[in-house]
Amino acid sequence: QVQLVESGGGLVQAGGSLRLSCAASGSIFSFNAMGWYRQAPGKQRELVATITSGAITDYADSVKGRFTISRSSALNTVYLQMNSLKPEDTAVYYCNKVHNLAAWGQGTQVTVSS
Repeated sequence: QVQLVESGGGLVQAGGSLRLSCAASGSIFSFNAMGWYRQAPGKQRELVATITSGAITDYADSVKGRFTISRSSALNTVYLQMNSLKPEDTAVYYCNKVHNLAAWGQGTQVTVSS
């Protein structure tokens, strides 16, 4: 059973930065594309950043140029560096595989004040 544990969220002012981490049990990173998702209150969960096993990245238009996804296969960890944060980035952030989703972790809350 793969477990995903997200951390690094918090309260930050608009324009600030946060770095999220996602630690996974098992070697799910070796052959899988990983993603960061977020869910704002009253909205559906959305995929905001992905990274393949070959470190090719892609981003939703809403975060492009501000967020950077990276991974460490040695540490079984995925990161999300978030800069120039906006109030609309406020959400619970989750990581998971891009395909064949594993069980969701608890997520980490990101709150951006204006």
